[in-house]
Amino acid sequence: MADDDTVEPTPRTGASSLIAKWRAALPGGSDTPRGEPPEPVNDAPAPWWDENWEPDRYLKAAGYEMRTYHMPDRPRLPEEPKGNLVATLVRRNPPRVNAAVLYIHGWNEYFYQDHVGTVFNRMGYDFYALDLHRYGRSLDDGELAGYMEDIDEYFEEIDAAIALLRAQHEHILLYGHSTGGLIASLWADAHPGSLIGLVLNSPWIDLQGSDIVRALAGPVVRGLATMKPTLAISSGDSDLYARSLHKSYQGEWDYSLDVKTVLGHPIRPGWLRAVIAGQDRVAAGLTIDCPIFVAISARSSTPKNWGPDVISTDMILNVERIAARAHLLGDHVTLVRIKGALHDISLSVNPVRRHYFDEIREWNETYALGRHRD
Repeated sequence: MADDDTVEPTPRTGASSLIAKWRAALPGGSDTPRGEPPEPVNDAPAPWWDENWEPDRYLKAAGYEMRTYHMPDRPRLPEEPKGNLVATLVRRNPPRVNAAVLYIHGWNEYFYQDHVGTVFNRMGYDFYALDLHRYGRSLDDGELAGYMEDIDEYFEEIDAAIALLRAQHEHILLYGHSTGGLIASLWADAHPGSLIGLVLNSPWIDLQGSDIVRALAGPVVRGLATMKPTLAISSGDSDLYARSLHKSYQGEWDYSLDVKTVLGHPIRPGWLRAVIAGQDRVAAGLTIDCPIFVAISARSSTPKNWGPDVISTDMILNVERIAARAHLLGDHVTLVRIKGALHDISLSVNPVRRHYFDEIREWNETYALGRHRD
């Protein structure tokens, strides 16, 4: 990995620039509210799973299978083609043991991390991952990628996945990365007694940016989301994170660049309002009743060019803010800071991710599955 273009990290102004774009959009001539989303069809059939598992479209060679959850009472938005939302459950192997882990991906993500499934199999879990609606395997042509207007929208498909797992597994562990970590935390808080543990990989439980940006973000986003909830605004992200990951650049991982795009999906005010509302719920304090493992990088950075920080720090979120809020998740929180880790710690260089997995194994044996083995 060449680093001859290295420069000293400089503060990124993307967050404040984004706020400026949103504020500029507020007084425009198209401020008329979009209108209410379509009402669910009263005579729509109940949600259902496809009858059978089928070979996974992305990880077929590794033996993964997929199964689609149909939500006929969840119609798409007027901006999207007619139809209804779906979610997709992926499994690494048919049920073999009494414990299972359910993986929830982050923003601009889908499940492709086969090595994570391998680790959890070796820890005594059957492994499953859920591609949420409008993401990855669940994203259809014309849908607004990643869009939602309330984090609780995801609870239906998580509930359905957990129920499917529960038919074969007594013990369930939930794993969430980034935005998926926020979603998983709020689901766990709303479902006491459901989990033996919660693993959070760089969870997005606080908004990054300066205090001024964070103070402005809420009112500006709420105002714009009321009038233009699906307005597409560039996130302002660079390609550095993708370059640190994908094997076609300087990374070691292979995934679909059509699904996990290099520059990310557009940011939409309705989506960000929902994220901020979820983070506000964390700030008010959750009461998650299972042991919680929170892992973050030792350091965040904002490099503008390729350099050592790109492959050794969290370039996406502010890890200090995550650390400061972790104790608000519940009464039993283990916080681990991993030196040299990327935003998705499981995709860091081999020695770093091995350290990460070792920490999860020790926590699991001490507080999660180890406590429940016969």
